[in-house]
Amino acid sequence: MELAALAQRLEMLQPLPLGYLPTPLRPLFRLSQALGGPEVWIKRDDLTGLGLGGNKIRKLAFLLAEAQRQHADVIMTTGAQQSNHARQTAAVAAMLGLPCVLVLRGDPPAKPQGNYFLDLLLGAEVRWSGDRPLLQALDAEAAALRQEGRHPYVITYGGSSALGACGFVAGIAEVAMQAQALGITFDAIVFASSSGGTQAGMAAGVRALELPTRVIGISISEPASSFRPDLARLTNETAALLRLDLAFSDDDFDVRDAYLGQGYGIVTDVEREAIRFAARTEGQLVDPVYTGRALGGLMDLIRRGEFSPSQRVLFWHTGGAPALFAYTEALEG
Repeated sequence: MELAALAQRLEMLQPLPLGYLPTPLRPLFRLSQALGGPEVWIKRDDLTGLGLGGNKIRKLAFLLAEAQRQHADVIMTTGAQQSNHARQTAAVAAMLGLPCVLVLRGDPPAKPQGNYFLDLLLGAEVRWSGDRPLLQALDAEAAALRQEGRHPYVITYGGSSALGACGFVAGIAEVAMQAQALGITFDAIVFASSSGGTQAGMAAGVRALELPTRVIGISISEPASSFRPDLARLTNETAALLRLDLAFSDDDFDVRDAYLGQGYGIVTDVEREAIRFAARTEGQLVDPVYTGRALGGLMDLIRRGEFSPSQRVLFWHTGGAPALFAYTEALEG
């Protein structure tokens, strides 16, 4: 499919112009040299704007357009206490003049820090799941709002629905245009993969445009065996929404789960090294939960010879730096 044809399919969904797009694409010369591997580039989705930026703005452009079409009077979503998605949802809701209710995992901390502090600063109302499963708590809080006569638009974890994933079909089209202008191609894209919408959108976009690019997700929380079926389902739903004649199976997804460590949001030496390495070679900040783990995974893949020195790899920076300020003690180790 040609870029123009894919862009037309995406535009039919009438996404809102939320982010500062296109985000920068640039080579990481010092980091590449220090690793002695392929030529590494970075896609700066930490610079999308609104609430200190991040990749979720791409998904929210499609999701909030639908919320407006449904005449929603409150935006709801969910996530962990340091959720980047929750922060960016709160920022977009504020920009659009809509109330935002966030249902965050567990119980409130003694002191708001990092993303949670920014949620409050952005005017979001935060409710806590306590002992309830997160999505169950979200559904219950949405039902309570409906009983009050409100009309909430409920966004699932990470914005990872078929509509949200269209944001990363558009993201792939954006990179393809940038690379075309520079006269380059990427052999692989490496990024943090968690709720699935980012990887699903990328997979659909790469296949639709017939790009010679591997899509490699560094899993943040799920074993590959249980994650791949979810990715296949979501990618097929995304392709169907865009009327793309594509079909995906579990085996179509490259998910690396060797970097899960002790679990979601628990900092290990993988994240510590990657955070310091990026900061000290490129002045680039990555976070302890997502991009630090993903970059640590990429560094390990390079050191193990996954890529040849002649290849070009894109690290997609999905944002998250505000969480650094909630992990200062863990990062000192």
